[in-house]
Parts: sequence; structure tokens; C-alpha cells
Amino acid sequence: MPDMTWVAAVARLRARREAGVLVTVATVRGHAPRDAGAKLVVGRTETWGSIGGGNVEAVAIDRAREMIAAANPEPPELIDFALTDKVANRHGVQCCGGTVSVLLEALPVVPAVAIFGVGHVGLELARVLARQDLDLHLIDTRADVLAEQRLGVLADAVAQVRVHHTPLLPEEVLEELPRGTHVLIMTHDHAEDAALCDAALRTTHLGSIGLIGSAAKWVRFRKRLAGEGGHDEAALARIKTPIGLADLTGKEPATIAVSVAADVLRTLEAGAY
Repeated sequence: MPDMTWVAAVARLRARREAGVLVTVATVRGHAPRDAGAKLVVGRTETWGSIGGGNVEAVAIDRAREMIAAANPEPPELIDFALTDKVANRHGVQCCGGTVSVLLEALPVVPAVAIFGVGHVGLELARVLARQDLDLHLIDTRADVLAEQRLGVLADAVAQVRVHHTPLLPEEVLEELPRGTHVLIMTHDHAEDAALCDAALRTTHLGSIGLIGSAAKWVRFRKRLAGEGGHDEAALARIKTPIGLADLTGKEPATIAVSVAADVLRTLEAGAY
């Protein structure tokens, strides 16, 4: 078990975008190897910390790995152990004489969203999405819109915000994004939007692809993507446009941002990542 605090271990799993389980000794009665509050972090192949070893820890690790392997995040789970030589356990006997309750809490991989274009709407959208537990990527060709002072409104973000300044080819960032990232294309330049749509359709590991703009804009883009781009109907169907809630029609940047954010969160709640 590598020598690392449980907080650092959780942060490492998050940075790696790997699922895990936080195991905590919830209650102790009588004698036990560790006191209440002791923690163990379990990843797919590694563990950090300890809740005392022996049968308790081995069973907790087994169950944690089952939770990690589950298709959807499982709810917290409490497991009770009697530490007595009269109880036969899967991983041997612990006869400290006490009882222990262990809480297992899933640490799922958080969703990722990428906003290409951090203009008026993009920044307002970032402000809304930054309040969610996700990885938020902000990409723009313009250094001034990504200036620290301008993005200071995101200082209290819950999300992990990652800024990408791409003065030449913003589409190159697509390959670097985590698997399943939901992409929102809303740059200041229609040619840039079109290039991003084309590149996103060629990037197979992405989640949903959203394009801001009117129906007329999509007609032009669709013709170009099908003709010069060679994309078939199934590929073109991956792009959702317009984005946002159809019945929220305000044109102010903040209103559009709320509409798009609601649409994104609905996608995330459906588990489409």
C-alpha cells in the first residue's frame, strides 16, 4: 500500500479519471485493529491507507472492487463485522473481541464537458457548469478571453476547470479530452465551428456533440460536412443543434447559458457519459 493520505489518494483517482471506493471505519465497539474514522481508498488495482488489515480489510476490498466494476455508481453501503474466533470468515479469523461497522462510498468518475469558445455565452455557461461536480474544459483561440482576471468569476468552482489556449488549431484539443467528454461548440468564428464539427465527428471517443446556432447555420454546415467532409447520416446525427431547451427562447447570454446547461445536465443525469 503506497504511503499516501486518503485525501491525496482520492485526488489521484480523480486526476486519473479512475473509479474508486472510500472505505471508512464508521463505528467500533470493544477492541478492534483501528479506531472509528480510519480510512482506506480502493482503486481497481491499488489501495491506499488501511482499516486494520485481516478479514475486515480483505472483505471491504473485495466488496469495493465489486462496486467499482458495477455499471452504475452504487449507493453507500454499511458492512458489520464481529471480531471473534467463533465467526468463520472468508479471509480468516480476527478475534479482537469487538464489533466494527465499515462504510463504503463509491468514488465514480465524474463527467467531463468541453466548451469551445469562451465568449459572452461560453463564459456564462462556464459559470453555471462550474457549480457542478465535473471536469470542465474551456478552449479558445483568443488569449484575452482566457485571461485570469476574466476567468476569476470561476474561482469558487466546484468543477475542476482546465483552460486550453489554442491560437492555431483548437480541434487538436479534441484528441486530448477524456473519453466520453461532452463537447459544446460555440466559438466566435463560423469557420472554426465548422472545422470543430468535422474534427469532433472524426474523434470516436467523445460523448455528445452540441453546436450553437440557427437552423440556417446547420443547413450550411450539414451540406459541407456531408460533401467535403464525407460524413454519413449516422455521423451527422451525432451533432445536436440547436442546443438548449427549445421552449426557453430568450437571447441574452445568461439565458442561453442556463438553457444549454439544463440540456447538458439532463444528458448527464441520463448517464450518457
